[in-house]
Amino acid sequence: MENIISITTIKQVIDKTIKVKVNKITSPSDVSLLAHSLIGDSDREYFLVIHVSTKNRVNSVEVAHIGSLNTCTIHPREILKGAILSNSAAIVLAHNHPSLDLTPSDEDIQFTKRMQDASQLMGIDLLDHLIINQDQDYYSMKEFNHIL
Repeated sequence: MENIISITTIKQVIDKTIKVKVNKITSPSDVSLLAHSLIGDSDREYFLVIHVSTKNRVNSVEVAHIGSLNTCTIHPREILKGAILSNSAAIVLAHNHPSLDLTPSDEDIQFTKRMQDASQLMGIDLLDHLIINQDQDYYSMKEFNHIL
């Protein structure tokens, strides 16, 4: 009996393009500006992955997950898949807290540490993980030493 297998091709597909003021990531405020322009006023948690080149230019931005009012569950492999497909040297993570409270949850901190370990293993730098809110504020995991 013969088995049938699928032959696949993996490629990145551009869903749409938008104009933004940020083309290069030089600080958490650059990430905040970009993230706020995309998800800042959302009523549920959105998780963004910003794919960055070796010179910190933004290659693409992926909405990796849309959660509920106060939770967003995502696995590191889902984040790294897009980073690999976009030939990223680094990534920046960002998600919003619709509650306006920027305090990271224990899960936010643990996930950031897991992402740092996983991305290091894959040779992709995790530059930062921001939490934003509708008030244009942000919390940088890098600035608060949750990322080495």
